[in-house]
Amino acid sequence: MTSRNVAARAGRWSAAHRKTAILGWLAFVVLATVVAGGVSQKQLDQSAMGNGESKRGELIIAAADFPEQVTEQVLIQGKGDAKSGDPQVTAAVTDVVARLRSIAGVSHIESPLVAQDRARTVSKDGRSVVVNFRVPGTPDEPEKLERTAAAPLAAVAAVQKAHPDLRVEEYGVASQQKALGEQDRADENRSLQLSMAGTLIILLLAFGAAMAAGVPLLLGLSAVIATTGLLGPVSRLAELHEAVAQVVLLVGLAVGVDYAMFYLRRTIEEQDKGRSPETALAIAAATSGRAVLISGFTVMAAMAGMFFSGNPIFVSFGIGTIIVVGVAMVGSVTVLPAMLSFLAQKGWLEKGRVPYIAKRRHRNGGESRLWSAILDRVLARPLISVIVAGGLLVALALPALGMQFKNPGTEGISRSQPIMQTLDRIDAAFPGGSVAATTIIKAEDVTTAEIQGAIKALHDRAIATGELSEPSSVEISPDKTVAIVSLAIKGKGTDAESNHSLAVLRDEVVPATVGRLAGTEVAVSGMTAWSKDFLDTMRSHLPVVFGFVLSLAFLLLLVTFRSIVVPIKAIVLNLLSVGAAYGILTLVFQDGHGEKALGFHSVGGVAPWLPLFLFVILFGLSMDYHVFVLSRIREAVERGMGTSEAVAHGIKSTAGIITSAAAVMVITFGMFATGSDQSMKQLGVGLATAILIDATIVRAILLPAAMKLLGERNWYLPKRLGWLLKLEHEPQAAVA
Repeated sequence: MTSRNVAARAGRWSAAHRKTAILGWLAFVVLATVVAGGVSQKQLDQSAMGNGESKRGELIIAAADFPEQVTEQVLIQGKGDAKSGDPQVTAAVTDVVARLRSIAGVSHIESPLVAQDRARTVSKDGRSVVVNFRVPGTPDEPEKLERTAAAPLAAVAAVQKAHPDLRVEEYGVASQQKALGEQDRADENRSLQLSMAGTLIILLLAFGAAMAAGVPLLLGLSAVIATTGLLGPVSRLAELHEAVAQVVLLVGLAVGVDYAMFYLRRTIEEQDKGRSPETALAIAAATSGRAVLISGFTVMAAMAGMFFSGNPIFVSFGIGTIIVVGVAMVGSVTVLPAMLSFLAQKGWLEKGRVPYIAKRRHRNGGESRLWSAILDRVLARPLISVIVAGGLLVALALPALGMQFKNPGTEGISRSQPIMQTLDRIDAAFPGGSVAATTIIKAEDVTTAEIQGAIKALHDRAIATGELSEPSSVEISPDKTVAIVSLAIKGKGTDAESNHSLAVLRDEVVPATVGRLAGTEVAVSGMTAWSKDFLDTMRSHLPVVFGFVLSLAFLLLLVTFRSIVVPIKAIVLNLLSVGAAYGILTLVFQDGHGEKALGFHSVGGVAPWLPLFLFVILFGLSMDYHVFVLSRIREAVERGMGTSEAVAHGIKSTAGIITSAAAVMVITFGMFATGSDQSMKQLGVGLATAILIDATIVRAILLPAAMKLLGERNWYLPKRLGWLLKLEHEPQAAVA
């Protein structure tokens, strides 16, 4: 059975059994939300998210049953020439320590009041002191951290109030989560609200009626809701990253709305030609329904590329996106025809008409005058169009050749946040103290004289290199099988200085000291090591991901359109749009063009996870439009229209709806660029610009111009591939 027959039969069945299809879909969404959603999502453990040596070290720590704690610091500075030994500073320190000791869960308090702690708690110039302490919790449990941070923050605020002539403020993993977690949730809620409002406005402009505009939004939201519910049970089979729900919302809303728009647009278009609602729906099922199936499988194939990334974070993203695309695809060919049939029977499809927009839509027959005018000029001069548009995309992609990778980390968080200003003051007073490299040693007993001697040698040799420094610490697990040696390193954690310090520790210091011990396992971890190992894995796996996605997309398009030229052209055009997006990311976030407009400070590089993630997402979503356009063109060719005429007809008839669908995606993705997290800004800008380029320069200029130049060669298929399944088009129904 061909994909067209599957879509057509599904559409006919759903239209004939509207009640069953609609109630069945509602039952599925409710069941997924209530029953499956009752199973809490099993989060991917922080120790399992990395790669290489750093991941091995984190897994050793996780298995050693260290107390789950994070470190906090209270900075105390005089506003004048106050020194650490001044009475007012000592009084403030005493107050801080006393208040912290009264809080349940606070432990390991270090302060200048204890002689052995002074080296770690007093700055070299004596103008700043810190009180270090620990609170229960891990980064894996952000909500618990926020609750834990409340009492110490209140205590510090009370000390500040009691000592107004001093600066008393707190920074740490828990306090940062408390300060930024609230802001992140506010950003997410604002982005979702603006995205929903923008999507609804675009749908109203596209269809000219409130009821018709609500259908795609309803399908997209229900697909996201159902998938979110299913993540709980799925996570019992494969642990998922906490951000997978956000990625599901991002992708699910985009494809769900798009699929429904394509299907609905074709239904309305056929009705505008004078066909009955039943006939119009049947044609939409056989054409747009088929395009949805092909597009859905192509998008899922692209998302499956994340399984080859070598990192469990991407694997969990791949699982979530494949499920939501599959759910949206199934909903588009089952419940959507049933809903459209029901609304058409009741005469409600045009309910809530926006007079001017609806009238213009009917008058133009669904074609955009603007895009029609542009397309006529492109087809009149196809060679010039290819050279100019292609040259523009190549020029935009060129900066990507100099792309540098750097995790924004704390450096990429807006300094308008008071908590980040505190971190900067601590870093200035205690250089290198906030960035540490950890050497993990595992043995039967790490407290033996031999191992303790090697640890002492590690510390002394590391300090002697000048690349690592105090503060340092040594922690022993409760069962004495694991020791963690922490040393401060140069730089800000992910820059060249930090990477050089890490290389010295891994390649020189460790092999000459603890690395010589027999019967021990040694690994170097920490933020710098994690970032370095992650980046190395991404670089080594990118060719595998690219090869898998491109090969599978080629095969799917080859079988679908029975042409070897169509898939090659589609891949080249999509790579151009992805390359242009990479170039824009480099210009904006690495080179800093647009800092003021987007409200960020460049860290001199692009987040290392973005290129792979963007490629997979963008390639999948770009193929969405490509398949839809090519399906209309191929449909016209199969009905006897010449290639040039079919290209003009196919693109003119789809330009309006693709523009609307792209606008929905641009708004949805663009909302991520409005938040305070720089990684999310990069994601939003990359996705939004690539979709905009794809829907305009690629679809409206490069694609038609290239197809016009190639002519009948577009459909070339080598004779040796003649055995491929031919997807026949169903007979066109007559006008009523």
